Amino acid sequence: MCAVKTYLGVELGSTRIKAVLINEQNAPIAAGSHDWENHLENGIWTYHLEDVWAGLQDCCGKTADDYQNKHGERLTRVNGLGISAMMHGYLALDKDGNPLVPFRTWRNTITGQAACLLSKEFGFHIPQRWTIAHLYQAFLNHEPHIGSIAYLTTLSGFVHWKLTGQKVVGIGDASGMFPINSVTGDYRIDMMERFAELTNIELRFILPRVLKAGEAAGVLTSDGVKRLNITGALCQGIPLCPPEGDAGSGMVATHSVARNTGNVSAGTSAFAMTVLDKELSKAYTGIDMIATPTGKPVAMIQSNNCMTDVDAWVGLFQEIITAIGVKPDKSALFEMLYEKALEGDLDGGGLLSYNYFAGEHLTGFTAGRPLFVRQPNSRLTLANFMRVQLYAAMSTLKLGMDLLMEQEDIKPERLIGHGGLFKSGCAGQKLMASALNIPIAVMESAGEGGAWGIALLASFAAQTSVQSLEQFLDDVFAQGAISCIDPDPQSVEGFQMYMKRYIEGLPIERAAVEHYH
Repeated sequence: MCAVKTYLGVELGSTRIKAVLINEQNAPIAAGSHDWENHLENGIWTYHLEDVWAGLQDCCGKTADDYQNKHGERLTRVNGLGISAMMHGYLALDKDGNPLVPFRTWRNTITGQAACLLSKEFGFHIPQRWTIAHLYQAFLNHEPHIGSIAYLTTLSGFVHWKLTGQKVVGIGDASGMFPINSVTGDYRIDMMERFAELTNIELRFILPRVLKAGEAAGVLTSDGVKRLNITGALCQGIPLCPPEGDAGSGMVATHSVARNTGNVSAGTSAFAMTVLDKELSKAYTGIDMIATPTGKPVAMIQSNNCMTDVDAWVGLFQEIITAIGVKPDKSALFEMLYEKALEGDLDGGGLLSYNYFAGEHLTGFTAGRPLFVRQPNSRLTLANFMRVQLYAAMSTLKLGMDLLMEQEDIKPERLIGHGGLFKSGCAGQKLMASALNIPIAVMESAGEGGAWGIALLASFAAQTSVQSLEQFLDDVFAQGAISCIDPDPQSVEGFQMYMKRYIEGLPIERAAVEHYH
């Protein structure tokens, strides 16, 4: 019988659903994952909701199996549960809980008109991927489902609702739906009233209730048990913490919830977050204002495209190597190619790459075409090729960080890195430090990611002390190993040279979008 207390965290990421089980010491003791992908259907990036439940059942079942294999006993009890998922997007449901339109994810760049108009009306930057931008765009488009919306939520809020019956969302995830008042810890009432004047839609009736970390968020229902289907491990009545977005769970997993801390994530998309002392002096189209799981203001820079193109090229190299009779280990191949990038010319040898699988709001693109360009005198070597592929993954993030540092004079002492870029040796860490001109630290626990972060939030919600989340995480990370790499001045200069070429070449990418269908 499982005698220790355990907490299960599940995160629905862009390419993988992952579950992590932790013990009373908040250390991971089992894990499982399920690969999945978004689909481009009728011009909309989406995930099928039936795939949500199949993926959750698979990764949670694998976690239970992993626990049994490692500890020689079946997992018979979980003391707390947390759900995290990709932020933003649009899940509109009718009064019976049925989706009115396919789930529209953060990756869509189809709400430019709405985002621009709302930003002007609110005097607050509303990104295209935010839930409210999707809703207003649907209103402007006269979509017939608008009048039937009974509940509007995020992916984490949807899953949590189906597991508990509670229409709630963590404040970090809520801050990617609609602007948050960091003092009251709730939606901005003045902006909700203005939205009602524009649309006659009362958001207070359709948005989920906002909760902070540690607050009660409901318990697992009998229907929720069936949906997760982990035989014997879950039972009715297990408490859940407030559901969070991947930004919030990432902050927790990198010990970046206190003021003046920050982190950078590099996976399918990239985002860098800095917890602020106060709100920014004005709104910036390249900086999103969100919140920590306790409601502190956070400046977030997000680019829609990051590692997808790199993964595609590494897959091609793997195919070539396999074709000549060698079966490479993909993790080793990633590490070798990343290390090779460090041997390249500091500016990438005159090569140029755009990793735009989707549109990119930071550079004004509503659609993308992955593109590799070179001049006849460019130095096409494997090292230069890999260097510019990694540069491309960081370029739009750099544009946003420059706004924060140059316009607001905010420069975090360091950013803690997590995500795929930082899992293959230290090359990604070195190049990111030089690209952003900020020290980049990586924790020993970086590979656990947001699933561990939301498991920690489930554990925090169960504590009986009066610790703050910051104090709780100080204890969790007290013994954790961390490595930090400072920017290399020559590499910083080389990346700046590449960025000049990158900005000047944006019309090439625009021509590809316009003429290559």
